[in-house]
Amino acid sequence: MVSIKDIAARCGVSAATVSKSLNGYSDISETTRAAIRKVADEMGYMPNSAARALKTNRTYNLGVLFVDETMSGLTHEYFSSVLDSFKVEAEQRGYDITFINHNIGGRPTTYLEHCRYRGVDGAVVASVDFSDPQVLELMESDLPVVTIDHVFNSKTTIISDNITGMAELVRHVYQKGHRRIAFIHGEKTSVTENRLASFYKACYELGLEVPDEYVREGLYHDPKTCAKVTKELLALKKRPTCIFFPDDFSFIGGLNAITETGLTVPEDISAVGYDGIYLSQVVRPKLTTYKQDTESLGREAAIHLIDSIERPKTTLPERILVKGSLQEGRSVKQL
Repeated sequence: MVSIKDIAARCGVSAATVSKSLNGYSDISETTRAAIRKVADEMGYMPNSAARALKTNRTYNLGVLFVDETMSGLTHEYFSSVLDSFKVEAEQRGYDITFINHNIGGRPTTYLEHCRYRGVDGAVVASVDFSDPQVLELMESDLPVVTIDHVFNSKTTIISDNITGMAELVRHVYQKGHRRIAFIHGEKTSVTENRLASFYKACYELGLEVPDEYVREGLYHDPKTCAKVTKELLALKKRPTCIFFPDDFSFIGGLNAITETGLTVPEDISAVGYDGIYLSQVVRPKLTTYKQDTESLGREAAIHLIDSIERPKTTLPERILVKGSLQEGRSVKQL
């Protein structure tokens, strides 16, 4: 096995210089660091993780707390894309990731206990119930934490710009001639609150009246619930001409309900989704939606979490807004 001393002998420098170069110390010039790393790669050097942890007081392991109430797990395309981007950026910076749960070998534990057991340097938190005592215990600990799509006290948050996204969708549909717009929103979360407030604000600015019966609660990533609510909207005496769905996947339930009622999209009723997942572009008709920048969301989460671990004294909590883009399909009819 190649050691630091072997690399030092090949490069003609001290073992300390090799160690500092491989661990990114700033007192080594970039030229020297690059030359030493090149030799290390050529010699097939693999650092010992235990020794590295002792030297740096870090495990180079990041925790991921992801709780999906719909039980779709990592088939949830939006979050799987975000977490994949997080993983790619973390690995490029020399970190591994571990999924956090509340049991160790079948023994119940808290999320924080699991983080301590695995020795993670920090954690990213997404799609959880922030009123859960176990989540609160983790968030209020001294462990560096970054949240995705939820603002929590003094923690850095990476959040999709849902306010701008919803406003752009409303204006797009309005420009297509629609004045009776319904919105099936997801369960109560900060994401929902932002989208709902933006929906009402955009409608108000355009002079649109939004009857109470046009705004219904559904569930994210749940076609069955959205199918039921869609049928309720279609049964109204003065039904909407366009329905906004919580997300692209839930739209499938709405589309089925519309078809079962003997109507078609967009000829009889228009539809809009949210997320911009692959499914939205292959379903027929192609769905008009708002594409969230999942790559940037995951990458920014990794960058800010690692910064808070490696430079705790100079890192301040931030709210990072990530913009998306309107993705026009063929599901909105021009009136």
